[in-house]
Parts: sequence; structure tokens; C-alpha cells
Amino acid sequence: MARQRRRKQQNSRLPGILALVTTAVLMLGLLALMGGGEPFPTEPPQTLPPKEPTLAPNPYGPEDFTYGEDGYLTCSAGLSVMGIDVSSYQGDIDWAQVRSAGVEFVMIRLGYRGYTQGSLLADDRAAEYYAGARSAGLKVGAYFFSQAVTVEEALEEAEFCLDLVRDWVLEMPLVYDWEYIDEEARTADVDRRLLTDCTLAFCGAVEQAGYAPMVYFNTYQARDLLHLEELTAYRWWLALYSGEMTYPHRVDMWQYSCTGTVPGIATDVDLNLWFPEA
Repeated sequence: MARQRRRKQQNSRLPGILALVTTAVLMLGLLALMGGGEPFPTEPPQTLPPKEPTLAPNPYGPEDFTYGEDGYLTCSAGLSVMGIDVSSYQGDIDWAQVRSAGVEFVMIRLGYRGYTQGSLLADDRAAEYYAGARSAGLKVGAYFFSQAVTVEEALEEAEFCLDLVRDWVLEMPLVYDWEYIDEEARTADVDRRLLTDCTLAFCGAVEQAGYAPMVYFNTYQARDLLHLEELTAYRWWLALYSGEMTYPHRVDMWQYSCTGTVPGIATDVDLNLWFPEA
């Protein structure tokens, strides 16, 4: 009787055991279909690395520039126009002499933001320079020396400039000139994202007002402080103090010297080439 009861109990457990075996077989089959029974990956799938931004190549190289008999740089491979940029530092200017020396345009500083307190200040000779340059037949553009640390400050600077040029005729661009000072300046911690956003804000406001915006930068800013791929809609003004053009990307204006001499100006002055066909 005891053996019969044990056989009955064993027989009663067989359906459950068979169900468990069947389930295990099905799970093993499913795992095999999903990759040989290996565990699910714990890391996300790899993605392709981001593409480098595509910037227009510079059509000019070192071999395309030579110094003329007047001591000024010219481009032999395309049209270039000689110009200067000035601020109140230049003092009194004889604009007729400047024009006779071959200068065809001038970029006038409208003002600047202080790099300690952040106050907005107008250049006290800007209006005088504008009148003199126009009377001598020079084409005129303007720039603002920015020390913005927020987008709101960049927009404030744009409005400041637009108010100053409301009665001017500008044949040349209106430029955003933000420059790094030192680690003590209020702008010391401005990073690439913020500076790019400030530049976009200033240029956008200038363009909306009907002027041609331009971005001024040096090679350090180009490499470390600006997302230039986001600024290709605007003209570029490169500061590279050399007789050789070595910058790899297209620029519209090249400030090639900060120690130039021009008749009619007693101080050193910045020398520039404008590339109308760039």
C-alpha cells in the first residue's frame, strides 16, 4: 500500500515537472535566437563621431600677397582694397593725406564697454572721424569694442551702436569686436558657447536694422572661443599680424598690422585689406 501511494504521488507530480522542463526549453531557445544565450548589452550602441564643421576654405595663401613700393600689402590673386581702423587713440587725423596715401576705407570705433565695471562709453572722436573720412571720399564702416558677459549686454551694445550711427551712411560693415583682456577682466570666464551667443545676438540685431554685420576675431578666438560654423552667415574680419596669409578659412577682411604708418596720422595705425570677392 505504501509503495502504491508513493507511485501515485510521483505520478501526480509528473505534469508539473514536464511543464517546468517545457518552459526551460522554450527559454533556452529564445535566448539562442537572441544571441546564443549571452546577457543583454549593458552599454548603449556606439554612434558615428560628429562631423567636423565645414568652413569655406581660404582662396588666398601666403604666395598671393606682396608689399608694394608704398610699403602696403596687396593681393596679387584677386581684388583687395586697402583700409585702416581708428579710435580716439589716433588723435588728430588729416583725412585728405590719408586718402592720398591710397587708403580707401576706414573702420571707426563707435565706443566700448569697460572691462572692469562694464560701463558703455562712446568714442569721443567717432563723429569727427566720420565727417572727416566722408569729406575725403573714404568709405566708412564702424565697430564696437565689446566686453559683454551676457546676451542681454550684447543686445544693449547693438542698440547703443545703432543709436550712434542712425544718421551715418555706412558702405562698410558694422562690426562686433569682442576681445579677451586678461584673467582679471570681468570677461575672463566667458566661454565659447556664451561668446558665440553674444555674437549672434549683436549681429542679428544689426542685420535686422538694415546694416551689414561683421565678426572680428583673432586666431586664438577662432580656435578656442567661437563656434565659427554658427557664424558663417556673417562677414569675418581676421586679426593676424603677419605679411603672410596662413589662416585656412575664408575671411572678408584681414587686419595684417597694428603698427602701420599712414601719412596724416601721427600714431601707429591698424592696416587692413578688404576682399570684396571673398
